[in-house]
Amino acid sequence: MTRRHDPHRPLWLCRACGGPWPCGTARLTLLAEYGDSRVTLCVYLAGMLYTAVEDLCRLAPQDAPKPAALHERFLGWAAPRRPRREGGGPG
Repeated sequence: MTRRHDPHRPLWLCRACGGPWPCGTARLTLLAEYGDSRVTLCVYLAGMLYTAVEDLCRLAPQDAPKPAALHERFLGWAAPRRPRREGGGPG
């Protein structure tokens, strides 16, 4: 039986592989589950980020991950990407 790559709270590690959740496999699964709805995926992940911050700060306030690292971990990879303009200039 294959284990799902779900978060193990309050540590926010993957139940299947032990990596920081969302691990690579969880990210691929989430992208497949949410299909073309990146905004909905980001809303879901923002809620998970909120809960993770509460859990991680309660567990170890002095050692909690930095906000920028948590943002990248939970949302940075999933944010809808704007298409690049030809010529490489800003969007």
